[in-house]
Amino acid sequence: MSVDSDAGASSRDWLFPSPAGGKQQQRDWIYPSPLLSSSRLSKTPTRRFFSTYPPPPRAPAVPVATVTTPQNRYYPASAGIRRRINFPRRSLKEDVSVEEKKAVPASNAAKCLKAADAAAFRFKFSWQRFVVIAFPVAILVALISSLVNKNFSLQSQVTDLQHQIYRLNGRLRLCSGLDSLNSNDSSYEESDTDSYYSKSLKITALAVSLILLALPFFFLKYVDYVSKKSKSPDSIAEEVSLNKQLEYKVDVFLSVYPYAKPLALLVATLLLIFLGGLALFGVTDDSLTDCLWLSWTFVAASGNHADSEGLGPRLVSVTISCGGMLIFAMMLGLVSDSISEKLDSLRKGKSEVVKQNHTLILGWSDKLGSLLNQLAIANENLGGGIVVVMAEKDKEEMEVDIAKMEFDFRGTSVICRSGSPLILADLKKVSVSKARAIIVLAEDGNADQSDARALRTVLSLTGVKEGLQGHIVVELSDLDNEVLVKLVGGDLVETVVAHDVIGRLMIQCARQPGLAQIWEDILGFEGCEFYIKRWPQLDGMQFEDVLISFPDAIPCGVKAASHFGKIILNPEDSYILQEGDEVLVIAEDDDTYSPTKFPTVREAPFIHISRPERKPQKILLCGWRRDIDDMIVVLDAFLAPNSELWMFNDVPEKEREKKLIDGGLDLNRLVNITLVNREGNAVIRRHLESLPLESFNSILILADESVEDSAIKADSRSLATLLLIRDIQAKRLPYRENKVSHVHRDSFSQGSWMGEMQQASDKSVIISEILDPRTKNLLSMSKISDYVLSNELVSMALAMVAEDRQINDVLEELFAEEGNEMHIRQAELYLHEGEELSFFEVLLRARQRREIVIGFRTANAERAVINPPNKMEKRRWSVKDVFVVIAEKE
Repeated sequence: MSVDSDAGASSRDWLFPSPAGGKQQQRDWIYPSPLLSSSRLSKTPTRRFFSTYPPPPRAPAVPVATVTTPQNRYYPASAGIRRRINFPRRSLKEDVSVEEKKAVPASNAAKCLKAADAAAFRFKFSWQRFVVIAFPVAILVALISSLVNKNFSLQSQVTDLQHQIYRLNGRLRLCSGLDSLNSNDSSYEESDTDSYYSKSLKITALAVSLILLALPFFFLKYVDYVSKKSKSPDSIAEEVSLNKQLEYKVDVFLSVYPYAKPLALLVATLLLIFLGGLALFGVTDDSLTDCLWLSWTFVAASGNHADSEGLGPRLVSVTISCGGMLIFAMMLGLVSDSISEKLDSLRKGKSEVVKQNHTLILGWSDKLGSLLNQLAIANENLGGGIVVVMAEKDKEEMEVDIAKMEFDFRGTSVICRSGSPLILADLKKVSVSKARAIIVLAEDGNADQSDARALRTVLSLTGVKEGLQGHIVVELSDLDNEVLVKLVGGDLVETVVAHDVIGRLMIQCARQPGLAQIWEDILGFEGCEFYIKRWPQLDGMQFEDVLISFPDAIPCGVKAASHFGKIILNPEDSYILQEGDEVLVIAEDDDTYSPTKFPTVREAPFIHISRPERKPQKILLCGWRRDIDDMIVVLDAFLAPNSELWMFNDVPEKEREKKLIDGGLDLNRLVNITLVNREGNAVIRRHLESLPLESFNSILILADESVEDSAIKADSRSLATLLLIRDIQAKRLPYRENKVSHVHRDSFSQGSWMGEMQQASDKSVIISEILDPRTKNLLSMSKISDYVLSNELVSMALAMVAEDRQINDVLEELFAEEGNEMHIRQAELYLHEGEELSFFEVLLRARQRREIVIGFRTANAERAVINPPNKMEKRRWSVKDVFVVIAEKE
């Protein structure tokens, strides 16, 4: 049996020993590599083994008679020769692919091969990089070492030659006996040797300076070469080139470290001086020290190289001078950049405020102008204070806006800084820990977003590591968020809810016309305001005696130490001041009053006049506010039973009840008022004419929620509604000349349109919520509305609480539904017509009714007088006069 091989196919040689010969002959065995059984390593070539030992046991071979050779020659099977059997060779790739298909999926095998190739390439590339980096460095080190070695070798050769010359000169002196000649020759040889040594040293110094000067150039070229070599299209993971890595490290060093640029400039200057000195030492006859000093002069002043002589010294000196000019330009640019950055930092408000006991205002709003004005007035008696304003605005823009405010700062300095109150670094920049008061202004816009930002600001303030020296006054827009802010801030926080304060004030003014002007006088620092102070000399006195102990102030309450510092407004006459108690007064300033020996006041007889009963009222609310549900609750507490509250706005009636319930109002708990809903637009005359405007006791025009984000739009809408209502009332009411006041006749002619509206204003009270202070003049000139300047009043309250946080408790009680409040009383409750009494006597008569008189307004005056002077002076009173008192709510 024979096996024929295919033509052109590769063959595999299998060598079997011949059985002939009886002796054990050398046998050649060919085994395939055992690694062929693995599909991953099937590419390993077959290895041939030659051994004299018998092969391992195999399966019995099929006997064949003859074997066909490639030359078609046949040999008998019994011949004692080596036989060759040719099998068709199969490629290794086919074996691998077949086995791999049986072992793993083709996709996994491809991934494994790809990962292995990538790993091999990275190893190969890293090794090549190491070789490429190490080889030039080794060459450079070997070059420098050879130069240094050559220098020392030449020096040793010169020393040997000197010794030989000395010996030869000695022999010459013995032979010729010419001592004088020999001595001259010896000195000549010594000088020649010294000059040779000095020349070789200078050449070496010049070479070293050139090599060091060329090193950066070769290094950059080398880095560029390595970076180009690192880019391989076969690489799987893209690697960052060496030059980019170096650029990044240099950039980080120069940008992170503040003194990196000056340090780099200093190193460059020293290197230039050192290399220039070495080069000068190589081309001149001066010493190394003199050459270094000369190099410094060339760097410092480029004109010093004009005295150089010779090509070498001139070339080196010009090079050093050029480097000096470059370093000078770099230094000039560095200094200029530093100065520009510092000035830019100052211009943008990034510098730190090194102050203490200052007032810090965080945020920016329309109330800032009034707030700054009130703080300036409060600090006038101290010679002026310091107010720091930090907002997320440009410093120059803030300073321009503040400069446009038309009021006198009275010595108070206003410092502006740009930053965010939510960032602790910005808070430290304005010395927040050393401020005596911190005011957080509400942002203009959405109430919930504004309160959320105020809450985050309080969180940032409580996170200051150094702690806070003063208290925090937070302006909020929604009363529902007050609890959360106080929960976060704790005892450090005092809140002023702008909408709630204005709403309650509008209700009080609607019930008692003229109260808005009194609140402006008390809340503002221009007139009289609340102060709390301890007076030890008053300990043991009754409150009735304390009332007449201050000729320049009016006591209103006591801060009782026995009640844990609680402020008691309008206490009983029998209350005795104890040690630690403080007295709450209304005075012009904190240093303008003090107690004296109380004067002798004639006891005024009690005039028993019954207090008039409260009558049902009819009130109209024009517009829709966010906290209108709270206003309804307050009105229900203040008004008499069977009163009516008309609500006129453009909110559909079906949605009103849902909004009121969502706001927390329980309609079933209203006991004194009845709600009447009307839908319409308050700036459309036809809608307003459908209302019985002449029958309302009070009309409240609210800044509508739809336009409250813009003060100008809200005020324009309120002013238009006011004029329309007054015109409709004037047309419906008969004109009565005899009831037009004297002030009105002086301002306008009889029968004029404005006069008719003034007559209508005598019939009903209209309270307009005004946001922009510029609208104040329009309403004050027309005298047709008892206005409320909301932004200005909120600013006054913020300033007062910032100056003394205890005043916030007083304001909260005066605005609350229960407790004490301000009233305007008719004079007939305390005196007769034409009776002459001093203010102290009227004060004692009011105490019989448990009231504290704080001021009065005569019948022919336009403004009330709070805390009048000369309280012992008698004057004639009229029953048309009115008194301003603090009394319990009716």
